Amino acid sequence: MPGKSRVRAAVRYSRFHPRCLLACALTLIALAGCDREPAVDADDDSPVTLTLVTDWRAQAEHGGFYQAQARGFYDDAGLNVRLRQGGPGVNVGQLVAAGAVELGLGSNAFIAMNLAAQDAPVRAVMAVFQKDPQVIITHPRDDVAGLEDLRGEPIMLSDAAIGAFWQWLKARFGYEDAQIRRYTFNLAPFLDNPRAVQQGYVTSEPYMIERALGAAPQVFLLADEGYPGYAAMVLANERILERHPDAVRAFVAATARGWYDYLHGDPSPGNALILRDNPEMSSDVLEQAHARLHEYAIVETPDTRRDGIGTMRESRWQEFHAVMSAQGLYAPAMDWRRAFTLDFLPAPDVRAGAEADRSAGDDPASPTSPSPRE
Repeated sequence: MPGKSRVRAAVRYSRFHPRCLLACALTLIALAGCDREPAVDADDDSPVTLTLVTDWRAQAEHGGFYQAQARGFYDDAGLNVRLRQGGPGVNVGQLVAAGAVELGLGSNAFIAMNLAAQDAPVRAVMAVFQKDPQVIITHPRDDVAGLEDLRGEPIMLSDAAIGAFWQWLKARFGYEDAQIRRYTFNLAPFLDNPRAVQQGYVTSEPYMIERALGAAPQVFLLADEGYPGYAAMVLANERILERHPDAVRAFVAATARGWYDYLHGDPSPGNALILRDNPEMSSDVLEQAHARLHEYAIVETPDTRRDGIGTMRESRWQEFHAVMSAQGLYAPAMDWRRAFTLDFLPAPDVRAGAEADRSAGDDPASPTSPSPRE
């Protein structure tokens, strides 16, 4: 069920701790089927092998990665990319920090910033989601037109959310901790109370609620109210950045190509691989999530239209740190630039060339690209 995917919030914000690394590494070995191979040396003619562990079981929020795999974009870039599903108890940040995998998908900016605060050898190299998909959900109500109208209202939140975006809501709208009610990823309390308010993910809970009630809830995307955090960031171990920088750049470019194709072409190749990896997923959930990614402009914004899918700006990281440090989550003097690097994003001339190709109808990631790979 799609709602179970929100359980991953419980592991999203965990801080780097060395005592957890062995357990995480053993978990990954089980996920990988014990067939893990290290990336080849740079002077080897073989494709560089990169393993990306995602932040949950396969779903539409991973669609561009699976599309790049299905369409052969990683192969075209000279890469042997292995996609490994995350899940309960899989802490992506710790796996990348330990070097158990080269790459991981960080659900939100807190993961990268927490790792930087712990001086872990991890950097975010691209942000697939320009908008964090976190939302606040209410029943249809005439007295609630925006988040400012929920000041003083009880809101159901997970423990992870309380230590994360709730801090921004308090700073931005004057919310208080007295409003907190516990969210256990069970929708029944919301469905039974027409005045209930809860957190959610724009691609998940709203759809489940609408199916249960027969009417769409009110949904307020935090990013549309100014929440500065990126999401779905590719995290890389610094060792792979140093040893294989060209491979990481190729991965970023091929992933951006996969996401463009997933959103603007035929998503069925990527969806087929998602359904293969996650039999509990369903086509209707994939279709609605794909639609929400478009509707709420989660992946593509004015920044990406100028600089390409996955782009990041230093000013947004600075703003995120400033807001969260003011709430006591980070030291004001911490080196927040350690959370990311812009060095692996496509160069301006490459981005300009790609945009020209798309305008001319020759986008290499268009639906006329090669057929899906097995």
